[in-house]
Amino acid sequence: MPHERKPVLCYVTDRHAFERANSPAANFAAPPIQSLRAAIQSAVAAGVSWIQIREKDLEARVLTQLVRMAVGDTQGTSARILVNDRLDVALAADAAGIHLGEKSLPLEAVAEWRRRSGKTDFQIGVSCHSLEAALAAERGGADYIFFGPVFATPSKAAFGSPQGIEHLRAVCAAVGIPALAIGGVNLENTRACLDAGAAGVAAIRLFQDAIE
Repeated sequence: MPHERKPVLCYVTDRHAFERANSPAANFAAPPIQSLRAAIQSAVAAGVSWIQIREKDLEARVLTQLVRMAVGDTQGTSARILVNDRLDVALAADAAGIHLGEKSLPLEAVAEWRRRSGKTDFQIGVSCHSLEAALAAERGGADYIFFGPVFATPSKAAFGSPQGIEHLRAVCAAVGIPALAIGGVNLENTRACLDAGAAGVAAIRLFQDAIE
């Protein structure tokens, strides 16, 4: 995917996809956690920049074990492991950062904790669905944002109609932190996202379904 800058590629995990027959990555002989671990290892080997562990329904102990294994799988690489919502798990497993959604811990509280703790390398990201939310995330101390859904996708249907490329372009122009496009991103439209100013793309199916 030639481009004048190297885009950030973020694989967002969904172990339940391995239970569905329409997923090329599905390995029905293995438990979903085992299949997910293999997918993470493949993503790291392929050069994915970030991996967001987004397994919201896993209990803390199992999630911590998964994140620790994923962090171990990235040793010696430039890949970074981010944890969705759970600051306690991210810290216990020595992850590179946390990704916050609309119902997560307040961004300002996490940013203040980082300042007080001195963990300046700990990454904080936020999901945004409007220009106003993107600007608020930047003011609140986020290091990057996900913006979307840019295109139609079942996993983001709850957030309303797709934002489209022009809204993505406006957000990228307005904020001074990296904005990654999310929602319906595929091989055919990734270039349009980058041309609109996105620092990269985040997706579940784009990466997970590509893992044989």
